[in-house]
Amino acid sequence: MQLFSTFESTGFLEMAVSTLEKRGIPKESIFAVPLDNRREARKIFDTLHRSDGTTLIDIGMGFATALSVIGASIGFKLAWGPIYWGLIGAVVGFLLGFAIRLFIELVVKKRKRILKGEYSEIILIVDCPESKAELIEEILWNHFALGVAKIK
Repeated sequence: MQLFSTFESTGFLEMAVSTLEKRGIPKESIFAVPLDNRREARKIFDTLHRSDGTTLIDIGMGFATALSVIGASIGFKLAWGPIYWGLIGAVVGFLLGFAIRLFIELVVKKRKRILKGEYSEIILIVDCPESKAELIEEILWNHFALGVAKIK
């Protein structure tokens, strides 16, 4: 039976491996594989086939709504009228919100990623008899594994 688990690159992985060795699992049955980090930067704009779940227009839509209402209200007193000033307010609000969201994604979140660091995870593969599978799974969970899978 094989158990697969993922860990962050911390001391808990070393503690899990040493605990497994103390419980009778030989070193030859424990295999750790580090994952490589992403080398290129993430793309900001989504395509038809790839989306990261982050939207850039949410703040822009809110600002467009707010400024179009304000523009239409003020437009009754201005030369072009409420419809044109409502549309102008919507465009200006959308562009302002889009610029704010783009700044947040490119500058603020990039700083957080750099400060936090992007560490690769490690896949730990343990080959063991089926009778020790529950014990090994418990050891892996107790040492903060991110996920554990069993294959017979």
